[in-house]
Amino acid sequence: MKGVILAGGKGTRMRPLTYLTPKPMLPLMNRPFMEYFLLRLKSFGINEVILSTGYLPDMFNEYFGNGNKLGMKLIYVTEEEPLGTCGAVKNVEKYLGNDTFLVFNGDIITTLNLKNMIAFHKSRKADITISLTPVEDPTAYGLVPINKDGRVKEFLEKPSFEEINTNLINAGTYVIEHHILGHVPQGENYSFERELFPNMLKLGYKIFGFVSDAYWLDVGTPEKYMTAHMDILDRKIPFDFPSKKIYAGIYIGENTSYSKESLTIGPIVIGNGTKIKKDAKILPLSIVGSHCEIDSGTSISESIIFDGCVIGRDCIIRNSIIAKNVKLGDKVKIEDSAIVGDNSTIEGGNILKNGIKINVNSLITASQISF
Repeated sequence: MKGVILAGGKGTRMRPLTYLTPKPMLPLMNRPFMEYFLLRLKSFGINEVILSTGYLPDMFNEYFGNGNKLGMKLIYVTEEEPLGTCGAVKNVEKYLGNDTFLVFNGDIITTLNLKNMIAFHKSRKADITISLTPVEDPTAYGLVPINKDGRVKEFLEKPSFEEINTNLINAGTYVIEHHILGHVPQGENYSFERELFPNMLKLGYKIFGFVSDAYWLDVGTPEKYMTAHMDILDRKIPFDFPSKKIYAGIYIGENTSYSKESLTIGPIVIGNGTKIKKDAKILPLSIVGSHCEIDSGTSISESIIFDGCVIGRDCIIRNSIIAKNVKLGDKVKIEDSAIVGDNSTIEGGNILKNGIKINVNSLITASQISF
């Protein structure tokens, strides 16, 4: 069975992290999120995948190529204009043949069992099966009420409190029979959620909801991106770490220099070729990328450091995200959900706090910011 991954969005809510990198290519434990996504599909026997791209599309092809390195076949189709979730799938129709196929939102982390979902779809002889997950606050989502055998009764798009009759939401994974695409206009911006699914329900097609209490997270904001990393480190999600386990809960890549005193207790993940000075401290819930340099006296905790960063002496980084190739001078403090964009230089003595976001390619001169 073939899969389509929707990976064309600009990730505006994730900026500045997504100005130079499409959201699905941001690192998740030091490798692109999309690599984790593809390997998960492969584990369910989905070896042929079409990536519907739009924003910075070349980065996908440059990294994954034709998929041979993953033991998969990858096809890339780039939208010239945004086509919506369903229009993007119509745009790749010629690669799907006439068989049942799957569609995935490219910014979801989930432990959903695809084998069980496909079996459910076939057992119901469904035209469309939608993955559903329960949420605590249904008012923020489109709701999908179902009957006892799982058949969808209606679609409620972000209902008022009085309209709520279920806590099940669309979880962004679909099994679809190919003939359904005959109802989708070619070359138009068209939505699964607001157009195709409600229209097919009105026409009497069999639409089922597959309910799962598997882990589910929409990684659409920096806060959710941080949550994904923390949940993986807390072992809420099964995860194959790319680095070798050196100590309990501590994973370190190849050719990385460090002293055991710098790594007191896990969970910690560090990439390849990183240099950590003896008096630096990498504290729990920290992810440090490859080819970074961390000087003595610096402390990092509950943070994500991308590849290629150079961090000076006596810095404090806590509960923040530092993107690629950032340079920090001495005695810089970054904490409280601050974000520093790619290729930026933060000279000594600056204090970045309270969710401040520094754009890509920025230069912050010495002691300029105390936020």
